[in-house]
Amino acid sequence: MTTSTPDVDLYSLELTDDPEVQNEVFLKIFNSGDGAAFDNLYRDDAISNLTGGPLTGEARTKGIIELLAKGPTLNSVVKHSYTADDVTLIVVDFELGLPGEDGELVQIKGTCTDVIRRVEDGKWMMAVDRPVADITV
Repeated sequence: MTTSTPDVDLYSLELTDDPEVQNEVFLKIFNSGDGAAFDNLYRDDAISNLTGGPLTGEARTKGIIELLAKGPTLNSVVKHSYTADDVTLIVVDFELGLPGEDGELVQIKGTCTDVIRRVEDGKWMMAVDRPVADITV
């Protein structure tokens, strides 16, 4: 299921070196359910652990599209951000709602480390997306 905010072209939204804007764009596209638009934020060689294991290339794209098609919800808050020239490291606390087998959202909380890089045309793109869920015993 794909839902989007009226009058918002998800494919025109871009990451910036401003961590609050980066987080807002990331959330808007993730919560739209449009996996292809979300994957558009990533460099071709980017690594994402979003689906539970490190994926890149076509496997990452397929995993993201399948995950977002399930209708998860995401909320995150920027905790730290460090920029050095064309690289920004952003640490966020997140809460992810994943639909369970019964349709109820299972809440997962954790911390995500994102690395974005500015590419040749000046556009910022995701290089590493590494969410780590809190472990409860």
